[in-house]
Amino acid sequence: QVQVVESGGGLVQAGGSLRLSCTVTGLTFAHNGIGWFRQAPGKEREKILCISWNDVTAYYIDSVKGRFTAARDNAKNTAYLQMDNLNPEDTAMYYCRVAITCGTNTLRPNWSDYWGQGTQVTVSS
Repeated sequence: QVQVVESGGGLVQAGGSLRLSCTVTGLTFAHNGIGWFRQAPGKEREKILCISWNDVTAYYIDSVKGRFTAARDNAKNTAYLQMDNLNPEDTAMYYCRVAITCGTNTLRPNWSDYWGQGTQVTVSS
């Protein structure tokens, strides 16, 4: 049984940092990518980035480039999303999702059905 557990959200002031964690069990973590998504109130869920099995990060939105960094520790079956210089527009529920492949400039990502439960990030001005 695959389980995806997120942690690390919270309340932070603008300009601050948070690190989210996503721990996956029940599959071979090292063979999969991990995607990060977010959903703000009243908005659709959007893809942020995906870190591939071989540590390559694909960014899907420009607003987080230079501020959000993905990492992974295969020994711990855990992926991380380091978020720096946060602003109120980053306030959302953040989710991770297991990716079969993260995709490339010419290939779309291939997503599994395995999602984390979400963790709330709130950035105050």
